[in-house]
Amino acid sequence: MEPVRIAMWSGPRNLSTALLRAWENRGDTFVADEPLYPHFLVVTGRPDPYREEVLAAYETDWRRVADWLTGPVPEGKPIFYQKHMTMQLFPHMSRDWMDRLVNCFLIRSPEEVVASYVKQRAAVGAEDIGFEFQAELFGHVAARTGRIPPVVDARDLAENPRGTLAALCAAVGVPFSERMLSWPKGPRASDGLWGRHWYKAVEDSTGWLPPHPSPEPLPEPLQELATRARPHYAKLHRHRLRPAAGGGAPSEGEEDR
Repeated sequence: MEPVRIAMWSGPRNLSTALLRAWENRGDTFVADEPLYPHFLVVTGRPDPYREEVLAAYETDWRRVADWLTGPVPEGKPIFYQKHMTMQLFPHMSRDWMDRLVNCFLIRSPEEVVASYVKQRAAVGAEDIGFEFQAELFGHVAARTGRIPPVVDARDLAENPRGTLAALCAAVGVPFSERMLSWPKGPRASDGLWGRHWYKAVEDSTGWLPPHPSPEPLPEPLQELATRARPHYAKLHRHRLRPAAGGGAPSEGEEDR
């Protein structure tokens, strides 16, 4: 059977790495952590943490990366889960390769994204949180496929991980696994080198945590940024997957894993 290649298009601070953990812990899934990030660093010249180490260790040619993402799944796994950031696509990059993937979208409220982002990086702009481009990419995928792509809201993941993950699995055509609900503590070999800077919280986690309380009101410039992003978030949010009632039944054999 043809492998299922899932591309999850997210912005930063969206629980995207926790979702990567969930898929990797299934055992039947090979995962890729932001494979287009090295090309992003080349194009932008941004002095991110571990920049030189990343450029030395990973492929920076987006065409070769796209060939890898759409080629044979490493380790012969039946599922290839790819964590992507929408801002890492640029106009000079063809999107034809995306047609061979099941493109999904992970969203989070702008206020929560901005509040989380500024804890890691002092300056933030619209291009950093990527809501406008995520909405544009969502429209592109919908137009190419003729159907609404799966959308997952990070708050649904935190409030009802079992039901939300079951709904996502059903939407992409794979069985739900109970192993997606927890994972061993610590870093992963699959984490990008940049995880040393960004992934402390998820490295300390062993599963899905309840949602954080609503953030404190943002300072005016940051609130303006979140307000400008909200229509783009709303465009996707109204199509989000609703958590499966009861979280979905375990697939055959899951009780023994």
